[in-house]
Amino acid sequence: MIKNNAVLATVVFALLVTVSSVSYTFYQLYQTNRAKHIDNIFSKHALISQIYHTYLLKQLSQPMFEANLALYDLDEISSKERYEKIIRFGKILKTDGTTDDPVVSNYSASMDISYDTQSVHPIITSMIEYRGKIFFWVESSRHTVLLEDHSIEAYSGVNLLSAYGTIMTILIVSFALIIYRLSPLRSLRRQIARFGEGEMSVSFRMEGSDEIALIANELESTQHKIRSLIESRTLFLRNIMHELKTPIAKGRIASTMLADEKQQGRFLGIFERLESLIGEFALIEEITSGNQHLEKKEYRLVDIIDGAIDSAMVEYESVVCNIDTAEKLKVDYRLFVTAVKNLIDNAIKYSPDKQMEISLEGAEIVFSNTGPALKKPLSYYIEPFTKDQPTKDSFGLGLYIVDAILKEHGYVLAYERRGERNCFICVPLKPTKRNHK
Repeated sequence: MIKNNAVLATVVFALLVTVSSVSYTFYQLYQTNRAKHIDNIFSKHALISQIYHTYLLKQLSQPMFEANLALYDLDEISSKERYEKIIRFGKILKTDGTTDDPVVSNYSASMDISYDTQSVHPIITSMIEYRGKIFFWVESSRHTVLLEDHSIEAYSGVNLLSAYGTIMTILIVSFALIIYRLSPLRSLRRQIARFGEGEMSVSFRMEGSDEIALIANELESTQHKIRSLIESRTLFLRNIMHELKTPIAKGRIASTMLADEKQQGRFLGIFERLESLIGEFALIEEITSGNQHLEKKEYRLVDIIDGAIDSAMVEYESVVCNIDTAEKLKVDYRLFVTAVKNLIDNAIKYSPDKQMEISLEGAEIVFSNTGPALKKPLSYYIEPFTKDQPTKDSFGLGLYIVDAILKEHGYVLAYERRGERNCFICVPLKPTKRNHK
């Protein structure tokens, strides 16, 4: 599935990578800005610690202490219930210059702790965030106070989030436009596939002036040229074959009037060879033009072989058939019979004892005979007009036709030398399921 949509998959992958990268960058930026904001706010803790330290040493009275706090927009939390709620559920942002993020544990402290006026005790200041507000929790061993800072607010990433949303929207819209512009490629691919399957009437034309439309319109122009060439070629070949059949028929009739039987037989042989050649040309034209429509149905393999033997006009005793009668193949009967006929004909023709054997090995159909091994690779013999030994009965098209028909049915032709026997094997390109009844 991915292979068939590689461009779309690449675009989606690029989108995911881009979104992930931008998201990670904004997350890091958010963390950095938040840390700087916390550090800037926490710088106020030194002043608060100094005021609180002076208050503990009784250098400030309670009214003066509250007045100093009010000067810096600080307000002491006097409600014990609110005090405990903030301490319990608030989030410590920083303590005495060190970062700490755990939720504050349950804390119960008396707000009426007495203090020693003659001693100085360490002071710990913590900055707490609770419901979007900033609090400073000042502690000593003798006294604690929770102050609300009205001049500052907790860090808000609204602006950063707005920028992130804007960039994400731009990215998604941009990639959506890219995918939309590439969508005609899928339709073009389907049209090309239909054209490759022989549907010559398919149209590639597209509206627009972009690259895809230009390619599609060029394909449309090329298709018209290919169609014209095919039609001209087909018409030319069919006209030639039609025109040749008339003089051949007349020649056969005229040859029967010859008094010399030897000459009569020679001329009849010539005209029969010409008719055979025309028939093979017609079959080749049908296969290679791509205009044929295979009518594949299930047939018993033994019936196909019987039809091929009849077509080859050989004796049944010359063919040893080791095929189960229940074996079936889904093929175009006329074409597959032609392929089997040519394999039988070649096997008998080049066998010293004029015998051949057909057997089934798994999904492979094996045609074997005794005789000398092939002098050249099989690829040489499946080319048109090639043969090992020139004979009067061969035009060198047999294996070429066999190979073309087998490919149309999902088979390939292979050759093996097994001892003294030549084996031509029809090998399926994909594993096939044969029916047994």
